[in-house]
Amino acid sequence: MHAWPASEVPALPGKGRDLRIHDTATGGPLTLDPGPVARIYVCGITPYDATHMGHAATYNAFDLVQRVWLDTKRQVHYVQNVTDVDDPLLERANRDGQDWTELAERETSLFREDMTALRMLPPQHYIGAVEAIPGIVPLVERLRDAGAAYELDGDIYFSVESDPHFGGVSHLDAEAMRLLSAERGGDPERPGKKNPLDPMLWMAAREGEPHWDGRSLGPGRPGWHIECVAIALDHLGMGFDVQGGGSDLAFPHHEMGASHAHALTGEHPYAKAYVHAGMVALHGEKMSKSKGNLVFVSALRRQGVDPAAIRLTLLAHHYRSDWEWTDAVLDEAVERLARWRAAVSRPDGPPADALVEEVRAALADDLNAPAALRAVDRWVALQEREGGTDEGAPGVVSRTVDALLGVAL
Repeated sequence: MHAWPASEVPALPGKGRDLRIHDTATGGPLTLDPGPVARIYVCGITPYDATHMGHAATYNAFDLVQRVWLDTKRQVHYVQNVTDVDDPLLERANRDGQDWTELAERETSLFREDMTALRMLPPQHYIGAVEAIPGIVPLVERLRDAGAAYELDGDIYFSVESDPHFGGVSHLDAEAMRLLSAERGGDPERPGKKNPLDPMLWMAAREGEPHWDGRSLGPGRPGWHIECVAIALDHLGMGFDVQGGGSDLAFPHHEMGASHAHALTGEHPYAKAYVHAGMVALHGEKMSKSKGNLVFVSALRRQGVDPAAIRLTLLAHHYRSDWEWTDAVLDEAVERLARWRAAVSRPDGPPADALVEEVRAALADDLNAPAALRAVDRWVALQEREGGTDEGAPGVVSRTVDALLGVAL
């Protein structure tokens, strides 16, 4: 599976700062020191509908992580998956009378278009669950043979008790885990499980549903969590720098994935930092495909909204905050974009070297994009009020905004 084309990232003078970011597993800040190659895995979409603002906000956050690392002159090894076979996808295809593979391909293609328009840097490896199955099956067999997994009516479940570190990502109590498991794709009420929280690794073939050769597991398809683990271990290995996604993935997805990896390798940690983006709401409720209260990137683009304004709307909110999408927040971004573009189109302006460092400092401090926007706003306001004599300043501002915030002026 291919990703989308990369936009060029301008090189800035000097060198950026190391990223200090909030780690869900420790509950506090962590300064990342990745070495010359930074490794990041961000969980991708289940392609049964178009890219909505919740998706866009999440991928914007981890695009900023990449840009901060690139500014420190590191290389970035970024991996993202596509869950191109799963219950929600099959249910949507059945509801609409579509072939599930055609639905997945269409929505994945639209996602690529949206990411390109928003100038999100693409992953080096963009891997679908279906193409990962040959690597998933051996991992499930290893877990079963090691006693970390068991069979129940043909399905294979992971035993959470096989990992002494289980619970170390989300730090939730058993009851909270049970409730979230039921809400987010688990089956805690299924009789016969050793622990209600045990997640499925391999689902035996169901009539009328797609399935693949599972060797000794029998025909079936993979569970959600093992999919990401197989892809991450294959392309990044243990102890990669950042596991990223929306805050709703901390449990069960990232918790279970970490436990799968610990049991498979005998090593800890799976990721050095677990970083989670907040949720975007509409009309008082979190944007959700199940609720249908969605604002789609593609719909806004069709209406003529500049993708740079969409991105500025996302950047105006701290990545960890929960916030609400309104016409007003988009209007503010449209106005900001117009002022910034007018400012950098002028022949000169006040010196901008300090601005570069202000933006760097803001982003290095837990991706504080709103503070970075305010720094640019101050430079623009000063130019509007007093003008300037530095002919190179508008170009410096334009390159800084492009390189660090992903907004083309």
